[in-house]
Amino acid sequence: MKTFDLATTSLRDINQMLHDQAAECTEREWKITGAKGDHNLVCGLDQALSVDIEGHAGYYCAGMNKKAHVVVHGNVGQGVAENMMSGSVRVKGEASQSAGATAHGGLLVIEGNAGARCGISMKGVEIVVKGNVGHMSCFMGQAGALVVCGDAGEALGDSLYETRIFVKGTVASLGADCIEKEMRQEHLDYLTELLNRAGVDEDPASFKRYGSARQLYNFKVDNISAY
Repeated sequence: MKTFDLATTSLRDINQMLHDQAAECTEREWKITGAKGDHNLVCGLDQALSVDIEGHAGYYCAGMNKKAHVVVHGNVGQGVAENMMSGSVRVKGEASQSAGATAHGGLLVIEGNAGARCGISMKGVEIVVKGNVGHMSCFMGQAGALVVCGDAGEALGDSLYETRIFVKGTVASLGADCIEKEMRQEHLDYLTELLNRAGVDEDPASFKRYGSARQLYNFKVDNISAY
């Protein structure tokens, strides 16, 4: 395992060494110590690496991730796993706002709470939050799934497309065009598999499902107040 300390090795050098693995992978297991809220940690990875970060990460940690499996043993700032394509990112602590924003694929697991706009404009990523999520989460969510094992803030799923939302706790309010939907066996099966993959021990039957009412797909003058 390659181990680097941010106290003695620059963030730029560490990121460059990780990027170099895309062309020729010489080491698959990496550990980064001494993280104290550094921004842009391990962004743009394009190789099936395993990266452990000891400490807290700042903005956009593991952004644009592809193939890599990243674990942060601490909290993360805004935009963790932003625009992720594949692989996985696990946050052992709390996440600030816009976690998983615009992400196209992969799995994001947040073991603590997530702030506002979790999963904003998500395009295929699967996000599992063991705690609560803040307001406007899954705003304009297009595809993928958001699972919340705690409570959800106001305007959940506002202007939603086809993202699937599962919430175990209470929802402060639903956003425009987001409604509660029937939880059928196919959804229970999917949620069971996703929770198992995320390593989260919850009963799928205790969740409620939310999705798009599909009333905002096309402009209707009668709905002008909802836009």
